Amino acid sequence: MEVFVYGTLTDETTARSVLDDFEYRGSAELLGLQRVDGQYSTLGPGDSTTGRLLWTPETDAFDRYEGVDRGLYSRLTLPLEQHGRTGTVEVYVGDPDVLGAPVEWPGEGRFDERARRYCETQDVRVVQR
Repeated sequence: MEVFVYGTLTDETTARSVLDDFEYRGSAELLGLQRVDGQYSTLGPGDSTTGRLLWTPETDAFDRYEGVDRGLYSRLTLPLEQHGRTGTVEVYVGDPDVLGAPVEWPGEGRFDERARRYCETQDVRVVQR
């Protein structure tokens, strides 16, 4: 899976402690969401966020690290533009209520539903640089 990372996993030492098999595939920019720091970094509606593209086959290990099963982060699939090609990339977005981050997602419903809806309607995407 291709993942846009913007926090601790941009550091190779941290990534190596979580994943056995991974490769960085260049820098990228997430358009339409900005990084917000709370107890842990997350994303919220806004300008943009710089990060890296990381490829790994270890989806389960990634989900465990991000606490998907504990409701810390949700994995969203976003459009990816790579040197004239299009595809998709996974992005982990943290629940601001759980992480203590000052983020407001518009709409009603569960956090992950509001985040997905926002990304779909606001042309949120990742562009490889």
